[in-house]
Amino acid sequence: MPNLAQIKHNPPSYEQGIGLYVHIPFCQTKCSYCDFNTYERIEDQIPNYVTALTNEIKAWSDLLSQPVVHTIFLGGGTPSYLPVDNIKHILSTIHSRYKVYESAEITLECNPGDITLERASGWSDAKVNRVSMGVQSFNDGLLALLGRRHTAHEAKQAFHTLRKAGFNNQSLDLIYGLPHQSASQWSDTLNEAVALGPDHISLYSLQIEEGTPLAVDVKKGRYPMPDDDLAAEMYEEAQRKLRANGFTQYEISNWAKPGMKSQHNIIYWLNEPYLGVGAGAHSWLEGQRFFNLKSPTRYVTAMDNNYKEVNQDPIATMQTPFGPVEQVDVTTAAIDIGETMMMGMRLNAGVSHKRFEKRFGTPLDKIFPKELNRLVALGLVEITKEGVRLTDKGRLLGNEVFAEFISEQ
Repeated sequence: MPNLAQIKHNPPSYEQGIGLYVHIPFCQTKCSYCDFNTYERIEDQIPNYVTALTNEIKAWSDLLSQPVVHTIFLGGGTPSYLPVDNIKHILSTIHSRYKVYESAEITLECNPGDITLERASGWSDAKVNRVSMGVQSFNDGLLALLGRRHTAHEAKQAFHTLRKAGFNNQSLDLIYGLPHQSASQWSDTLNEAVALGPDHISLYSLQIEEGTPLAVDVKKGRYPMPDDDLAAEMYEEAQRKLRANGFTQYEISNWAKPGMKSQHNIIYWLNEPYLGVGAGAHSWLEGQRFFNLKSPTRYVTAMDNNYKEVNQDPIATMQTPFGPVEQVDVTTAAIDIGETMMMGMRLNAGVSHKRFEKRFGTPLDKIFPKELNRLVALGLVEITKEGVRLTDKGRLLGNEVFAEFISEQ
């Protein structure tokens, strides 16, 4: 690997447009496997949080001079747990302060137990045009193991309710490799999912994250560790079944019907600019990463104190932004290259030769000749005229491939 410190990088500017992520940290109950920045039983903080959140949205708009927004993603946490009026207020603030594309993809993550026709219609009125529903399984026993607060029947009813409310772009999240999950149970879940007729499906292998209730149960022997070999077989079955039912795999964990890829997540995978607002959100703008305070309480206090100052005097800059931003990291060329490779290789199309050279001024195969030759020889990567991409074998060993492109420089 050459000295990456000598490589010049030209990250895309936010002036070309951004994705906007909005973090909603509230959950009615926290799932046993979840290690995301989410909190239960703090509903009393919702009003102050929404005020702080909309103030941060306004502050970034001023700092970035009302940028163009290609996509909006309300994630969490459980955005669907928020009162509909709060969702409307958040999105109307964005529309009033940013140049939101007429055809912008606007996604809301939802829990099946929160979905009623009235709520779904309210989201549609707020200009949400895509929903991502955390189903995880169509087996009630496995849902209980995960600490989910819905049943398989409720998930199916929620899907049909969303269709009735006019949502023609629905994604389902499913998890495989669960403790005690059999191959036949996974096959049944896939069949149930396909039968509903979603437009997009995301599949994730269960990760036992330190500090979660599920990790404690596994450590104490209440549940077995996930079987990696069985999980790999489940993944391969999903590839076959989804392909046979009209879904195209476009990323390691994602399948879509024609024209239904997640445009917001593609921004991440192409390592393009995005803004994150809310507690624990992070942003990638102008070669810098911004990290917000994780605690909702600290976030609200910091935004409340600092927003008054931002309004009175434009002291915020890209180098010294406002209160909730806890950390700013300047990205070197080596880091940018590694992240561009790691994220881009997740896509079935891989990393484009043309895009890579435009961004870094050097052909991809000139930076990683030995690494690419080794990965090709192992059958993990293939090089085409368009770019470099994972093989089917490489998708099962993605982390090993990605490590080849991460530099310590």
